[in-house]
Amino acid sequence: PSFFHFHRFFQLTMADLFAGKPLINQKGEELDGGDALRGKKIIGLYFSAMWCGSCRQFTPKLKRFYEQLKAAGKDIEIVLVSRDREAEDLLEYLEHGGNWVAIPFGDDRIQEYLKKYEVPTIPAFKLINSAGELLHDARADVTERGKDDAVAVYDEWVEKYPAN
Repeated sequence: PSFFHFHRFFQLTMADLFAGKPLINQKGEELDGGDALRGKKIIGLYFSAMWCGSCRQFTPKLKRFYEQLKAAGKDIEIVLVSRDREAEDLLEYLEHGGNWVAIPFGDDRIQEYLKKYEVPTIPAFKLINSAGELLHDARADVTERGKDDAVAVYDEWVEKYPAN
C-alpha cells in the first residue's frame, strides 16, 4: 500500500506492517516479514551499503548495540535497507552485521523507504512505528551512547511508542 493508506494500520502491530512481504536473513533465505518481526517492540530501518565507508564504520557500532539489547532480552529488530549495487554485496554485507534481516535486493520498498523516510545520505538508522511512520532518527543515539547505555537508549525509544 502507498503511504497514504498507512492511516488504516494504527491498530496493527509491526509484524502486520511487513506481513506477506519478503525479508531475507543472513543466509539469504526468504522469510515472511510478518513472521520475522512478530513480537518486536521496536523496528529500526538501517539504510546502508558495503561500498559506503561511513557505513562500514557505523555498522560494528550498531551490531554491538543490537547484541547488547538482545542479550538484555529487549524486543528490537533491525531491517537492513541496502543501497548495495549487487545482490551478492547485500548478502556479504548482511553477514557482517548483527543477526538482523534485510529487504531483498531490488525490492521496490527500498526506493519507497528512501523517499518516505527522507534518506539523502547513508548510513541512516530510523525507528518506525506500526503505522509505518517515522518516530525517531536514531543514528546519533547509537553512535554517542550505544556502547555504554544501550538499554537506557532502548528504554527512551520505547517511551516514543504509543502503548498498544
